[in-house]
Amino acid sequence: MTNPTTTSWKKKLDSFLHSNQSIGITLLACTVVSLLLANWQFSTKNYMGLWNISFDGTLDHHGHLFFLSLPNSPSLVINDFLMAIFFFLAGMEIKREMVTGELSSVKKSLLPIFAAIGGMLVPALLFAMIARGSNYMPGWAIPTATDIAFTLGVASLLGKRVPAGLKIFITALAIIDDLGAILVIAIFYGGSLHWLYLLGAAVITIIIHQLNKRKIAFGLPHFLLGLVLWYCMFNSGIHATVAGVVFAMLVPVPLLPTYEKAFHTPVYFIILPIFALANTAIVFPPDPIQSLSGPLSLGIIAGLVIGKPLGIFLSCYFLISKKWAQLPDGVNWHKLIGAGMLAGIGFTMSIFISALAFTDAATEDIAKISVLVASLLAMILGYGWLYAEKRQIKSIEID
Repeated sequence: MTNPTTTSWKKKLDSFLHSNQSIGITLLACTVVSLLLANWQFSTKNYMGLWNISFDGTLDHHGHLFFLSLPNSPSLVINDFLMAIFFFLAGMEIKREMVTGELSSVKKSLLPIFAAIGGMLVPALLFAMIARGSNYMPGWAIPTATDIAFTLGVASLLGKRVPAGLKIFITALAIIDDLGAILVIAIFYGGSLHWLYLLGAAVITIIIHQLNKRKIAFGLPHFLLGLVLWYCMFNSGIHATVAGVVFAMLVPVPLLPTYEKAFHTPVYFIILPIFALANTAIVFPPDPIQSLSGPLSLGIIAGLVIGKPLGIFLSCYFLISKKWAQLPDGVNWHKLIGAGMLAGIGFTMSIFISALAFTDAATEDIAKISVLVASLLAMILGYGWLYAEKRQIKSIEID
């Protein structure tokens, strides 16, 4: 006989593990712990060194195990391998939305697609304008990202103030934003290309596709080939995480819900917390206010806090004014602007791009601090904007 108390705890645990609020709280807690340890005088050296221990004494990002060339430090294992698993989950979410969800038809997808594009272009342009002529231009893509877990987590805290139509819009926008970030990383943040490894990745992709075509059950052989695909991508000059997305696109559609459910908990409650601990191990500069007043910080903060909502609003306004799309059910312009503000929560993807954009540790740290400040501002402003909406506010009419 099942114990009612045990069943109750299982339900509570399942509810916690599948709540966007829980994901956001967990990541926030890991970030706070990491920042405290990185700046605590008794642990700074040991904690910072922990993530950069070289497995084989080499200084580059390729270590050697037998004849294999692999990541050679904990931080690189996290950013190059574990984050490929995160991208695998993100890729499955993108594929599901494209096949059966909000991106499955032109009519459904037009508004979030244009919103996501505008929400990437305007922040990038704002950053470029502010950082023009400096050595910080490689960071142009940092403010283009949206963290889906944090954004939906804050939205869910608002309850009925965020209608279902707005949540669906935010989800679709964030998923397209992820796809855009993946393309940006693949195109702009790889190294010099190694064509033999690229050819190997292409061959593995074709083999997996053929296995699917021959109706061979998707399982262990596919995942072993997926590891080989990752290895080829890691050594190809294209960022290794792209392998996760490529492999996700090869998962048969009927199996997407199964694998999404299987990977949800380990990704959001193991991999991303570890990522947060490793990538927010930031030592604050002696004068943080001065450091945050430079073009790098101002470009990131302006891009996320101003550029995101502005780009999303302008794109949506253009489409709707042309009668090519309409606002989602229950959504007015006030709510849409609030959603744009929340989309300025860059966090995971923005921090990830910061690590790719700069090799200098001090510059990378300033970029990450700026992302944290901008994301916190976006949370507060978006939450406050949506919470303060009065019932009498009506949608803006467009002739």
